[in-house]
Amino acid sequence: MSERKVLNKYYPPDFDPAKIPKLKLPKDRQYVVRLMAPFNMRCKTCGEYIYKGKKFNARKETVMNELYMGLPIFRFYIKCTRCLAEITFKTDPENTDYAMEHGATRNFQAEKLLEEEEKKITKDREEEELNNPMKVLENRTRDSKMEMEVLENLQELKELNQRQASVDFEGMLGTYKELEQRTKEQEKEEDERETREMLERALVKRLRDSDSDSDQESESSSRPKKPSTDRPTDILTTDRLTDTQGMSVGGVKKAKVESWERSVGGLGGGGALGSLVVRKKPATSVPKPDTTVTPAGSNTQTVSKAAAIVLTEATKPITAQNGSSSLSLLGAYSDSDDSNNSE
Repeated sequence: MSERKVLNKYYPPDFDPAKIPKLKLPKDRQYVVRLMAPFNMRCKTCGEYIYKGKKFNARKETVMNELYMGLPIFRFYIKCTRCLAEITFKTDPENTDYAMEHGATRNFQAEKLLEEEEKKITKDREEEELNNPMKVLENRTRDSKMEMEVLENLQELKELNQRQASVDFEGMLGTYKELEQRTKEQEKEEDERETREMLERALVKRLRDSDSDSDQESESSSRPKKPSTDRPTDILTTDRLTDTQGMSVGGVKKAKVESWERSVGGLGGGGALGSLVVRKKPATSVPKPDTTVTPAGSNTQTVSKAAAIVLTEATKPITAQNGSSSLSLLGAYSDSDDSNNSE
């Protein structure tokens, strides 16, 4: 199979390129190209405006017997969009532009024409001075005379303006300098005043803060210190703590409060939970002394009975206030001893 993209063609051994017939084309033949109008123009036939950038299918040809420094010049043929009149223009490599030739006039060309005219005048003058030295001298004297006239006219205009306008420029400059200096001084004074006010405000605030701190210290020293509550539930045990502190006398240590009583509170105290629970008070029984006569050998039995009574009373809960139960027990024990001794 042959290749899909053929890059090298096969030339047979007997190939002779001189035998290939040459295509003879005329030198002035035209090509159809797509281009845009290089400048704004107006048709001479119908007056239609053709703006720069409008696209045309133009015919291009090479201008015969016209070159610029070896570069060929091309001519383009287009048709008016309204009347189909033929318009031609060609390249201008000397000015890097296009030149209008036939069928329309170029718009916005006054400045370009003025520049071309000035260039033409300067070029002619240089050619004359190059060949005639007397012409050079005449041109210089004319130029110097013209400069002197211009300076005299300018001086006359200045004098006329000074006569008509009674304005003292020196005075104006002096007043402006004074005004500028005064504004600078005012700005400086304002800055100093603002800084002074800021310092005064800061000093007053500092004095107020020191006064408030001293007042707070005096108030805190005059007020009694409240017991600190480490936990939220310590409020329930504050009453019990105050009662125990009131009952404690100098030299007597306070009873240790259990952790559960500090958090919840006791049931028998006068705290927050003391009013909710009422404990049943057991009846206090005082043992009656035995009046029966016993023999002397029965002392040991009575002592053992008294010891048993003391043990039973000790196991009962102590509910009496100010130690009344303990006193009754001691009284009972002393009565039993007296009866035993009497026997």
